Amino acid sequence: MAAHPLTVGFDLDMTLIDSRPGIKAAYEALAARTGTYIDAAAAVTRLGPPLEEEIRRWFPAERVAEISDVYRELYPTHAVTGTLAMPGAREAIDAVHAAGGRAIVVTAKYEPNAKLHLTHLGIAADAVIGSLWAEAKAEALREHGARVYVGDHTGDVRGARTAGALPVAVATGPCDADELRAAGARVLLDDLTDFPSWLDRYVADPGRYPAGGAEGDGARAASA
Repeated sequence: MAAHPLTVGFDLDMTLIDSRPGIKAAYEALAARTGTYIDAAAAVTRLGPPLEEEIRRWFPAERVAEISDVYRELYPTHAVTGTLAMPGAREAIDAVHAAGGRAIVVTAKYEPNAKLHLTHLGIAADAVIGSLWAEAKAEALREHGARVYVGDHTGDVRGARTAGALPVAVATGPCDADELRAAGARVLLDDLTDFPSWLDRYVADPGRYPAGGAEGDGARAASA
């Protein structure tokens, strides 16, 4: 795939969307369907890693694949309409487009369900790639030539670094600012409402924000 001059990748859960209410409802539906107790309120504090990691907490290993499929079947009915856009999500995507760039979503979520969320919320990503977590996200980021990847989890930071993209972190998910910084985030924002102004600075002088080491304005931005 030919690289676009500006491609920005975004994580989905707790970066672009607050899926906690919907996912909680989906886990409650799964518990009702299977007759197995699931602490749905606790599960939504651990968003980021693949679904199977959470399912293993409640079901024996030999049933993880089966139960994960049941959850994904229940998901569209129970999780999509209860999910909200994160503050600044649409504006962040719009800012990339206004700068002449492409905005892609790279997520660990099952891709068809990820697309349902974006369609329901009117978030206009140029491409959606699902079922990739942490370092594996680098596959899609490299394929699409992403220069920046924005996420809320240390796994997102690792994925960006593996791809050689600039890791931009938002402190809106399960990982706090110190964890994100320690994982290697070069830019740390409170939330996506700060992203358009940061992108303006990045587009004006991308050399100030190196994807590697901690020199330049990228290091300062990690605490701004």
